[in-house]
Amino acid sequence: MSWMPSNDPILGDPQTCDALDLIIVPRTRDLGDGFAVRRALPHGKRQMVGPFIFFDHFGPVQFVAGKGMDVRPHPHIGLATVTYLFDGSIMHRDSEGNIQEIQPGAMNLMTAGRGIAHSERTPDVQRASGQQMLGLQSWIALPAGKEEIAPSFQHFGADVLPTVQDTGFKARIIAGSSFGAKSPVEMVSEWFYTEVALDEGMRVPLDADHEERAIYIVDGEIEIANEKYEGPKLLIFRPGDRITVKAVRPTRMMFLGGTALEGPRHVWWNFVSSSKERIEEARADWKAGRFAHVPNEHEFIPLPE
Repeated sequence: MSWMPSNDPILGDPQTCDALDLIIVPRTRDLGDGFAVRRALPHGKRQMVGPFIFFDHFGPVQFVAGKGMDVRPHPHIGLATVTYLFDGSIMHRDSEGNIQEIQPGAMNLMTAGRGIAHSERTPDVQRASGQQMLGLQSWIALPAGKEEIAPSFQHFGADVLPTVQDTGFKARIIAGSSFGAKSPVEMVSEWFYTEVALDEGMRVPLDADHEERAIYIVDGEIEIANEKYEGPKLLIFRPGDRITVKAVRPTRMMFLGGTALEGPRHVWWNFVSSSKERIEEARADWKAGRFAHVPNEHEFIPLPE
């Protein structure tokens, strides 16, 4: 996925829960073929939640036979991408030689560090038959001293990630720790990411131990402190407050956040850095073809002018 600045939507919800810091209504874009993207971060009033600096919600979309998602090779620096699917499949290829079909419930963490290029496409089998897609992509900004680490890729299938279940409640711990369980994903800073599914009327706490926390409502409706919030929305909370979430109807949501970075980041297109000069260098490198090539790819996304 890629990012360029655009206008943020006007906040339409009352801010009556004392623990709430900000409510973000994701802005919607159609990337073609009915492929809808809702972007919650970065926002004009909030750049990050913990190290989360980009948050895209794509789909639901139904591709007919012969059609699919085709994000041509493009570059990243200074961040790690997390691709998480509820429906559909994506074939990941990157300049480190990693080839991985991403399936629902799996954790895929591509750390760009000093630089990586990758493509995201619908696999051949699903393209031939058509598929429905629904998922999320996030960028995790890397901390000072780690922005130029070597690029890498981690993949953990849905059957490997820990889950916590009870009556009317299920959580999959994608990264970090939640509900007493810990993901096997290796991280260079403290952050957490958990899928939570709640049946109508069920309640669940949002851990108060994390410095910065948010809930992204994918679909459904929740109640917090007698106020109701319907998805899709990103709810960002103040530190320290104990939060109890009740599902008004069956709801799927993401708990996310972590330790705040030591300072803001510059973001331009697919580049994140604490240094404007480093972004200018990355721009020049992509334009001049100095990023490593993605194997088996013969096209690329040009640098925006």
